[in-house]
Amino acid sequence: MFQPVIPVGGLGGWRFLQRTYDAQFVAFSQSVEIKRDSDYFREKVGGVQSAEELVSDRRLLTVALGAFGLQDDIDNRYFIKKILEDGTENDDALANRFADTRYRELSEAFGFGPTEFPKTSQQDFVESVLARYEASSFELATGAQDESMRFALYGQREMSLVAKMEGSNDTKWFTVMGDPPLRKLFERALNLPDAFGQVDIDQQLAVFKDRASSIFGSADLGQFEDPDKLQGLITKYLVGEQISSLGQGLSSGSIALTLLGR
Repeated sequence: MFQPVIPVGGLGGWRFLQRTYDAQFVAFSQSVEIKRDSDYFREKVGGVQSAEELVSDRRLLTVALGAFGLQDDIDNRYFIKKILEDGTENDDALANRFADTRYRELSEAFGFGPTEFPKTSQQDFVESVLARYEASSFELATGAQDESMRFALYGQREMSLVAKMEGSNDTKWFTVMGDPPLRKLFERALNLPDAFGQVDIDQQLAVFKDRASSIFGSADLGQFEDPDKLQGLITKYLVGEQISSLGQGLSSGSIALTLLGR
């Protein structure tokens, strides 16, 4: 399988990845393993009409979970079956009881809930899931080279969607807070401590908004629909990651010199 190329870390590596993304992504998506999984999903998923049928086919489930960044749940078949069968319409549905919004997105996408209609035979559904699977798989492969690049790519892809979401600004913030990769990206960009997630959820919201206003000039997440502002967010995340990495054993002066020299 094609492995993404990232010659350096930090902002230099991100800029290289941005310049070469299209070519690298095409090469990756044409890899034998990715094409085989995509072709199998395209051929077989239309005949799947229940959560039981989906989780019983490991190859289909691999694509389904990978599309939503939930590949680590591949062996939790009963749990995923329950997530899918409960749907998202009822407040007590299992997917709605998790802070991680990716479970709700998975359940909504397939439509296996009690008052929902399966979407597996719809062509736009199939291509949408496969597009997410290929993008997520590329991000995962990138993360094997440099984990911070995986989060940056994910943030670039998902944050533009969150910015366009309907609903209040607080709803958007709760979406970010409930999406582990986006949460990590914002925590680092806003220079929040690792233990920040342990405080009261309403206090977290207030701090996120206050820090965002201070650093980005506004707490409105809709601003990140602007590509330049989205890149500003990712830049702050990557710089934060560099500082954290360099900070282990280096003085603040040494960190500054190292960053300036890159």
